Amino acid sequence: MIKVLLADDQGLVRAGFRALLDAQPDIEVVGEADDGEQAVEQARRLRPDVILMDIRMPVLDGLAATRRIASDERLGGVRIVILTTFELDEYVFEALRGGASGFLVKDTEPVELIHAVRAVAAGDALLSPSVTRRLIAEFAAKAREPIVSPRLNSLTDREREVMTLVGAGLSNEEIARRLVVSPATAKTHVSRTMIKLGARDRAQLVVFAYESGLVKPGWLP
Repeated sequence: MIKVLLADDQGLVRAGFRALLDAQPDIEVVGEADDGEQAVEQARRLRPDVILMDIRMPVLDGLAATRRIASDERLGGVRIVILTTFELDEYVFEALRGGASGFLVKDTEPVELIHAVRAVAAGDALLSPSVTRRLIAEFAAKAREPIVSPRLNSLTDREREVMTLVGAGLSNEEIARRLVVSPATAKTHVSRTMIKLGARDRAQLVVFAYESGLVKPGWLP
């Protein structure tokens, strides 16, 4: 059973999401929070698999709540999906940097919301290649200057190459074609790179690739 925590200051939004998700045989809404502070407290108490987190909430906003949860080692298995009104909300990139696994617009179709919860619970990131490219293009100029992390030294040349392609928005299948390897091999390289860098998921790998300078604005193959 996938346990979900809803964090949104609008009761009607939470009620709608709860009705939809609780109707699924493999999903259970285990708690609700109407501000970021409550979201952090309930995440620690309930240990949900997925949190649907609104950005704009009182007391503590969704960005700060996401950072707190993502930095808590006890909550390493908790995945956060940011809810936003606009697909390219100015805070989305900050949310991904802070530890979110992806984002959804609030008027997402019900079937897409259900798929998103299942995908994130399974360890996938809600970042399609096209969205990754647009995020980099829109927000890269606003991000901090690239800092070369010493953790990059742990990567092989092939893993650096794979990380660069992930950061540029390529899927495992596209990476496989680019490197002339099987999709399974590409997936293995991605997984090993995430482990070495301590990335929670693919979304974190994308952010790390940009912030380390491996991917630059405008370099979108």
